[in-house]
Amino acid sequence: MALFDKHKFLEKHSLILTVGILVVVAIGGIVEIAPLFYLKNTIEKVDGMRPYTPLELAGRNIYIREGCYVCHSQMVRPLRDEVERYGHYSLAAESMYDHPFQWGSKRTGPDLARVGGKYSDSWHVDHLKDPRSVVPESIMPPYAFMEGRPLNFDSIEGDLKALRTLGVPYTDEMIENAKLDLVAQANPEEDYDGLVERYTAASGREGTVNVRVFDGDPSKVTELDALIAYMQMLGTLVDFSTYEADDLQNRR
Repeated sequence: MALFDKHKFLEKHSLILTVGILVVVAIGGIVEIAPLFYLKNTIEKVDGMRPYTPLELAGRNIYIREGCYVCHSQMVRPLRDEVERYGHYSLAAESMYDHPFQWGSKRTGPDLARVGGKYSDSWHVDHLKDPRSVVPESIMPPYAFMEGRPLNFDSIEGDLKALRTLGVPYTDEMIENAKLDLVAQANPEEDYDGLVERYTAASGREGTVNVRVFDGDPSKVTELDALIAYMQMLGTLVDFSTYEADDLQNRR
């Protein structure tokens, strides 16, 4: 019993107890953090991941501006009910170019990590203009003001440059052609070959760049174009059939 009574010394001397706690926490922190300094990258590279196109990035900026992350998360946890509802659990690499990431902390609305391609562009237009027209029980506010509202992309080159300083691999060519690429992605009548070539090369997979009139109005690039382009890309870059096959093989 004498051995177990020794903790009373620490409990009676708060200063010594505090020092002891700091020492234990410091040792634990060093053990956890020190190995990371010897790793070039803590995120496993995944085929298909690429930087956002200028139009998608502009849409993401609107997504953040309107606080969509408050009600919608973008992280599918590796739990059976989540995977069955939303799709394959989120990979760390899917957020490697997000500054800040959009994992969220609450789900008033459904998770959007796999929303890309789940609905048509016209569905998104109707949903953003009047959410209850397609989801009667929705409590989401309408964003009808975005319809026909021209997208301000004067600073898009600066946005790409800023992200490059944070490690996003935007090339000089991507930055120089940012405005042209943005307009081209929202209008198939424009020359979009360079856009597709640049971002397909960054992705390593064909078909990861959507080029079309997202809001149904080809006369101008609107905020709806950008926001829908961003959402239609979410969860589509990685070929999850490969991971599903691996998971099935591991179960066997």
